[in-house]
Amino acid sequence: MTTFDVNAILSSTAYGSDGDKIGKVEQVFLDDNSGEPTFLTVNTGLFGAKENFVPVKGARQDGDRVVLPYTKDVIKDAPKIDADQHLSPAEEEELYRYYELNYDDGRTAGTDRDRATAAAGTAGVAGAADRDRAAVAQDRRDVAATADDEASVVRHEERLNVGTQEREAGHARLRKYVVTDHETVDVPVEREEVTVERTPINDTNARVDNGTIGEEEVDVTLYEERPVVQKEAVAVEEVRLNKQTVQETQRVEADVRKEQVDVETDVDRGNLGRDGEAPRR
Repeated sequence: MTTFDVNAILSSTAYGSDGDKIGKVEQVFLDDNSGEPTFLTVNTGLFGAKENFVPVKGARQDGDRVVLPYTKDVIKDAPKIDADQHLSPAEEEELYRYYELNYDDGRTAGTDRDRATAAAGTAGVAGAADRDRAAVAQDRRDVAATADDEASVVRHEERLNVGTQEREAGHARLRKYVVTDHETVDVPVEREEVTVERTPINDTNARVDNGTIGEEEVDVTLYEERPVVQKEAVAVEEVRLNKQTVQETQRVEADVRKEQVDVETDVDRGNLGRDGEAPRR
């Protein structure tokens, strides 16, 4: 990476060496002498509420992605350093030691870049002893390179970057079990009963009879129906679980900071001393 990639880096999303997304690249810290990127900060934590420093050494750009040579867990556990201030040599050495990079008397392995540890002798670099946000540093170099008397500051403000994260909310399962119901069914049945029918004998219906008086027995078989119960298992319905996505709106609130710029002149200072009140603007 070179200084010509700074704008592209600032609009990139950082990914770890294992391919996991880490967060948005927030700032790029430049070397005071060469102007080359040395560190960048990545938003981590919920809603990107925390910035972690990562050395640029070993990183590569892939379109709108910056692939870092470390995993997300390693970056999240990096030393906690305020990203809104300059990096001191001690903080820089602590970061290199954490990421297992060499830091020998203000120099990094594989480069002969000198790091400014004392005030520069010219007015153009008097205020650049440490690193600040990449945009602020670039503005200061532009101002130092011009010969006019104009001066400017860059005002910053925080913006909420709100997204969504999918998580497991619960389980739904189908469980089949057996219950016993008692059923009563009325079944019509038939049975045979004996009735006695007596028919007088006359000349019309007379039958041959030997006319002998004696004992005689006739046996008749009687039948009846009885209910028979059999059971069979039959399929009655199919029960299935389906998932559907329901959309709702949840409100997220957070405090954001922004910078305000006031202008104060020597005249204002004099008025304040005489009246005891600052002039209204």
